Amino acid sequence: MAPNETGSRPLFPAGNLFPFFLVTALFFLWGIPNNLNDVLIKQFMKSFEISRLEAGLVQFAFYLGYFFLAIPAGLLMRKFGYKAAFLTGLVLFGAGCLLFWPAALVGRYSFFLAALFVIASGLSFLETSSSPFIAQCGDPETSERRLNFSQTFNPLGAITGALVGTVFIFSGVELNPAQVGALQAAHTYGAYLQIEKLRVIRPYVVLGLVVLVWAILIARTKFPAIADEAESGNRDSGNVRELFRHRHFILAVVAQFLYVGAQVATWSYFIIYAQDYTHEPEKIAGYLLTGNLVALLAGRAFSTYLMKFINPARLMGVYAVINVALVCIGVFLPGWTGLWALLMTSFFMSLMFPTIFALGLKGLGANTKMGGSLIVMAIVGGALYPLGIGFLSEKLQSLALAYGLLLPAYVFIAYYAFLGSKVRLTGQDWERAETAGPGGGV
Repeated sequence: MAPNETGSRPLFPAGNLFPFFLVTALFFLWGIPNNLNDVLIKQFMKSFEISRLEAGLVQFAFYLGYFFLAIPAGLLMRKFGYKAAFLTGLVLFGAGCLLFWPAALVGRYSFFLAALFVIASGLSFLETSSSPFIAQCGDPETSERRLNFSQTFNPLGAITGALVGTVFIFSGVELNPAQVGALQAAHTYGAYLQIEKLRVIRPYVVLGLVVLVWAILIARTKFPAIADEAESGNRDSGNVRELFRHRHFILAVVAQFLYVGAQVATWSYFIIYAQDYTHEPEKIAGYLLTGNLVALLAGRAFSTYLMKFINPARLMGVYAVINVALVCIGVFLPGWTGLWALLMTSFFMSLMFPTIFALGLKGLGANTKMGGSLIVMAIVGGALYPLGIGFLSEKLQSLALAYGLLLPAYVFIAYYAFLGSKVRLTGQDWERAETAGPGGGV
């Protein structure tokens, strides 16, 4: 197989490795709360005695934060640059984590949902700014590989979040109806539920403090001028309406909506799937969830290497087709076979988010920041898909069948990878190309 032409090009930005490191670390940090949510769903079902559909509000509140703050994040970047977005995001992220302390003391589910919304608002600023920064911080021909490299640290954060949640939030105490009745008769059941709620305080407060320290480090570091910032005084600042002339960008927004929805829904109910069909206790199910994240990490590292030889879009298309088959196994063969099939989807979904993001931003020019904001808004799929899975599982009385909702997502991603991601020049692009003359480009 002939090497990909980008294989010999430099991956890292010369002279700017420390800012690159600081921003790459953000991918690790925001992976932690993303997968603490999967533990929270199970924990809140127990400590608040709520249904699967109601527990899905954890992801709904979280990803609404992404949706509503993505455009403000893009506008702030256009006016003040990437660094301002990093700092705003970290302050909101840290503050939301610290709000878990009073929320646990009050013991109100709605307070936790509000804290999750604040955390995700901060993450919206971080994701809106970090991915375009990494994509543009270096040779544009290696943007997909560079972004996949940085995104490799996101699963490490996800693994950390799942392990921290399993060890420090799950108590391992799962009461049967007779034990609940005994505690109620002794008037101690309320105290038990309150203790379960308080278990979330320590991991979130520690995370909040770490995040605020990272904000101080970024504030004290000089960041390089990225091309679209350095040239903002000489070039058009962009026009949002122009974005919608780029078919590959519009389809990227749809693909990202479906991908994030599928990813979040898979992990949100994975612990419950494991308990329903393998009857393992919550601690074991939590460790099995961690297996998903290890598979994601392995897939992202392996895929970043393969991209030296295989076109990223084509590789993503093959992975999407494989995931269609794996989801079918999880739907129709519930049990250990279905569980391992769903776990393996994490390996093959590994390259999808950064690759869709990088492909969607190609050729956007001055509209890159706003385009990145709209792709981040598509993360709202993570708010809706878990609610859909929760609703279907209650209506169908089968969580396995509800996982069938993932199939259309991977089918569309395969279409986008093979056909929809091709960049087509707009009229203005042709004018620029003609002005550039032979050897010029867009």
